[in-house]
Amino acid sequence: MSYYFTNDENLLSEEKKINVIINNLPFSFYTDNGVFSKRGLDFGTRTLLENLPNLKGNVLDIGCGYGPIGIFISKANDISVDMIDINKRSLNLAIKNSKLNNVKTNVFESDLYNNVNKKYDYIITNPPIRVGKKILYKLLFDAKKYLNKNGELWFVVNKDQGAKSLFKDISKEYDAMIICKNKGFFIIRAINNWHVENTIVKLYIGDMYFWCMIYSV
Repeated sequence: MSYYFTNDENLLSEEKKINVIINNLPFSFYTDNGVFSKRGLDFGTRTLLENLPNLKGNVLDIGCGYGPIGIFISKANDISVDMIDINKRSLNLAIKNSKLNNVKTNVFESDLYNNVNKKYDYIITNPPIRVGKKILYKLLFDAKKYLNKNGELWFVVNKDQGAKSLFKDISKEYDAMIICKNKGFFIIRAINNWHVENTIVKLYIGDMYFWCMIYSV
């Protein structure tokens, strides 16, 4: 079985054009076999986009698919958006759809953050749950390395796909909050403002001393 996070050169191409409206803005997208949600904008992505604030600065759409997240952000905020994916068919569609919707994007191939060489104010994603927990967590937790101080990671995950446990885990590394719950989908905002520095000190109590670790956030 082919998944949208792999490249299957033998997969038949059957491009089709869909039209959607997001926050009263009209969009057209070409989709195809082998990309996520080829039949139309999925409910999780729509819920994520409808809850985003106005964005400015550098924005990265990771796992962009055929491009609805990055293209919407670019059009709604009149900014350029970097968009990355590992799926070559998705990348070609994202480029084609950017031109179709007359938006400013920079689309390039990257396996997670391998080809990313700068930091962002926002990283936005509907992450590919089917890649498994190890890769999923790497995508979400490694985002800290590519976010500016106080930069924000926004993502959507379904409660049936471990939203509650994921939120608990990500709160250990980010200042995280649940922005919205809609039909089982959680929209999570994780702010990169936790900078922990550890200091070892020697603490004397009477005639005894102890080594202590002090955490500063």
